[in-house]
Amino acid sequence: MIDYQRIEEAIRFIRKNFRDQPELDEIARHIHLSPFHFQRLFKDWAGVSPKKFLQYTSIEYAKQLLKEQKSLSTVSFEAGLSGSSRLYDLFIHIEGMTPGEFKEGGRNLHINYGYAETVFGTILIGSTHKGICHLSFDGIENDPSDIKKKFPHAVFELKSDAFQKQALKMFLDHPTDLEKIKLHLKGTVFQIKVWNALLQIPSGNLKSYMQIASEIGDPRASRAVGTAIGQNPIAYLIPCHRVITSTGNLGGYHWGVDRKSAIIGREAVQRMEGKGIEV
Repeated sequence: MIDYQRIEEAIRFIRKNFRDQPELDEIARHIHLSPFHFQRLFKDWAGVSPKKFLQYTSIEYAKQLLKEQKSLSTVSFEAGLSGSSRLYDLFIHIEGMTPGEFKEGGRNLHINYGYAETVFGTILIGSTHKGICHLSFDGIENDPSDIKKKFPHAVFELKSDAFQKQALKMFLDHPTDLEKIKLHLKGTVFQIKVWNALLQIPSGNLKSYMQIASEIGDPRASRAVGTAIGQNPIAYLIPCHRVITSTGNLGGYHWGVDRKSAIIGREAVQRMEGKGIEV
């Protein structure tokens, strides 16, 4: 059996038996590898450890049950978890919210949203009473579907507010009177660490995925860093566009590499102008 077939069989085994929460040794034995060799091989091919893949499989099933309005104790049992506390820990670690918050889907949360034209295209921006919760490019008027995916039961109002007006100043050629922009973020502990690291990159500067991984204390997690960056809910304000590959390539960008290149170029020009360099 060649490597990719072993991983395919391991994934099949995990998906079929996730309710029993199989240990690493059991999965490795099933595909006739030592636990150590299997752990390394699985992470190389799947990008995550077998344990993390099992957690993702369990939580996706749990999310489906919660959408069916099943009780937390029933969901815990059906997902093969030892109890509601284990379910709670898993949701906090992976989803950045409690099972109850996921089940509610933003119920009782009021979100203002609006559209604005910027030098990089139309944006969709959303805010709560705490701050900006969403910003994406290529927004389609009167269809805040990007925000609704995360907060399906929230109350949405097409309305501009002070948080949005302050955030939009960031798109000006020479923004002035900038107060600290307030963000309303919901993410896992790892995602928040990555997003916070992005906020520390000065405008006109770039860092690699590997550098970000090192800064958050996990130098081998550059692939996981890339995933967290791709899940950034607040484009531009949390500057995921300032991260490139260690070889100097731009890498990917959720809203297009051409747009990423344009943003990086504009910020570089602004930085040089700020130093009195003629461009």
